Amino acid sequence: MLLLRVRVLPTLRTKTPARSPSSCSTRRYHRVRQPGELFNILYFGRDEFSCQVFEKLHQARDVWKSITVATHPDQMIGRKRDLLSVSPLKNLGHELNVPVVTIPHVRSELRTWKPPSPFYPLADAPPSNHLLLTASFGRILPSRLLDLFKPTHTLNVHPSALPAYRGPAPIQRAILNDEHKTAVCIIEMKRRGGIDAGDVLGRIPAAIPTGTPYGALRDDLAKAGGDLLVSVLRSMLEGTEMRTPQDPLTSDTPHAPFITAADSQPDFAHETATDVVRRHLALAHHKPLTTYFYAATRTVQLHEPSVFPPDAGNLETAVGSQPGSAAFHRPLQSVLVRCAQGTVLRVPMLKSEFKSLMPAKSWWEGVQRQWKNPKGHIIFTNFPAEGAA
Repeated sequence: MLLLRVRVLPTLRTKTPARSPSSCSTRRYHRVRQPGELFNILYFGRDEFSCQVFEKLHQARDVWKSITVATHPDQMIGRKRDLLSVSPLKNLGHELNVPVVTIPHVRSELRTWKPPSPFYPLADAPPSNHLLLTASFGRILPSRLLDLFKPTHTLNVHPSALPAYRGPAPIQRAILNDEHKTAVCIIEMKRRGGIDAGDVLGRIPAAIPTGTPYGALRDDLAKAGGDLLVSVLRSMLEGTEMRTPQDPLTSDTPHAPFITAADSQPDFAHETATDVVRRHLALAHHKPLTTYFYAATRTVQLHEPSVFPPDAGNLETAVGSQPGSAAFHRPLQSVLVRCAQGTVLRVPMLKSEFKSLMPAKSWWEGVQRQWKNPKGHIIFTNFPAEGAA
């Protein structure tokens, strides 16, 4: 369980003094409407993070009049496109008897997509109780859609210590970079100026204990983000919310680009066993670690890896000294892989391309003799230049 430290933001109930044009970092306060006018909410999301945020929002009946879920359409996935993938948020919406609409399959068609009533059409200016929320939606909303809401009424739940890790994969990137601290923020969605660059209405710091997998960190940040979102909406209803511009980006500010297939490929020559396990913790929920078995010309997935203890004895004979060298270790019923700085990775489960996942012993029995070197080891390498298979 992660330890979350909550910072309670002060409220201001007196009239806000005028702000000079030069005071760009000054906190801003807005009285948006009369207290008691609850929100009509259009909520965009798709995955487990957005579901847990949504559950917190749905329970807070004192902040909303109506909620409509907008999420991704069903799609066929898998190598043979024979598996139906349904948005978890869609299922949750149906369970809670919340109206659910889906966006178009084609990304470009989102630019002309029209939300349901009461958000479209509008007879006049956007109503002050209409609110657009996003949480791990995975698409950039077009300005045409955002303009149906007041600029102060389009908010996003972002799981990072902004301005660090702006982008679609902040949790994964924080784990990959061995960060020990993060946060979850509620931010205003800007029409211009960059993704995830809007003013911050609330922030909760969080620790990342060593060995924390993506799923555990995601769940804790989602629950904290849901609570924080409800708190921010209550302050908006009271007209006491606080909006703070983000610090400027620097050359050292980390970003959070999309996760690609290359991110799941360990580099045994330059990464220690600890580095490889960290990669697994960050990405295994989405894609298992995948290496290349050159002699067999196929990819191999490495499941449930761990660091082999450095005091377990000299394994040079058993596994070899070359990075990527691997052999079956009978006492541990695992394949051991040599990594950078002499470290060793233990892998109890493996899956060859087009094959089923199997225990290391069974997998090793399928390794043909001609694929081994004279010492009986095999070699895992980086992918060929053309990329992953």
